[in-house]
Amino acid sequence: MKILISDKIQEEGIKILQDSGVEIVKNFSISSEELKKEIEKFEAIVIRSRTKLTTEILENAKNLKVIGRAGAGLDNVDLKKAKELGIEVFNTPEAPSISVAELTIGLILSLVRHISRADETMHCGEWLKSNYVGYVLKGKKIGLIGFGNIGQEVAKRCAALEMVIGIYDVDKNIKEKARELGFTVYPSIDELIQDTQIISLHIPATVDTENTIDERRLNLMNQNTLIINTARGSLIEETALIKALKNKKIGGAALDVYREEPLKNKELSDINENLILTPHIGSQTKETQIQASIMIAEKISDFLKNL
Repeated sequence: MKILISDKIQEEGIKILQDSGVEIVKNFSISSEELKKEIEKFEAIVIRSRTKLTTEILENAKNLKVIGRAGAGLDNVDLKKAKELGIEVFNTPEAPSISVAELTIGLILSLVRHISRADETMHCGEWLKSNYVGYVLKGKKIGLIGFGNIGQEVAKRCAALEMVIGIYDVDKNIKEKARELGFTVYPSIDELIQDTQIISLHIPATVDTENTIDERRLNLMNQNTLIINTARGSLIEETALIKALKNKKIGGAALDVYREEPLKNKELSDINENLILTPHIGSQTKETQIQASIMIAEKISDFLKNL
């Protein structure tokens, strides 16, 4: 049995697969065209975010039995086609929860205290103390759109900062859990964004969630509202966000994810007064990379053993 690892994972995960007695092929730079030709040789494939398993590629996966995504998002896998072909799909949504949550808090702090801008001016030899008046997070309202693994970890940290936490989620059980924790559960996104000062996105990228934050909703927000997106770029209508930032319709934004990655939208990257950008580093911690690799290797190994 052969497994292709098409995106780099940690050696701890690779060792688990090797110990299970399967043949490992590592090709971390394989192109989509090459993968389309080669995928029929494999019973399993391990990917991260770089590899895109499209309908066209999966149609050539005549022997593929399982896909392992080391990470949370599955928007780079055609799940409908995989199901149609009887290919099992595993991911590791538990692995990046803490690292993404910590980045989210870091971005919030950087926005409200102007950390990145103040640092930049200091390196230019300036001392602009009076330019960077921020505010405390204690008592501020944060609205979490999505209250899954990551949203819950963000909430724990916001609670420690004595923030007021509100959530929106479509899952009844999750909403009940939020109520039990004492958080405000909003019946709609519109109501949440009008009543909170910071909005943080923690939902998957689907047809239904595309442009969750669009021009209409941006216009509903308070002029000082901050938006944090460490989930997926498609959740925000970028052109509308650019317009809102330039016209100071909102207080600012911090983004770790984009519609096109690497980021090519120069109009977005040229905004520097009230916008923080990071290159999709939410799960880029040593601990998370090791954990995701081990988790996905164990899931695939167990699945193949039971075939």
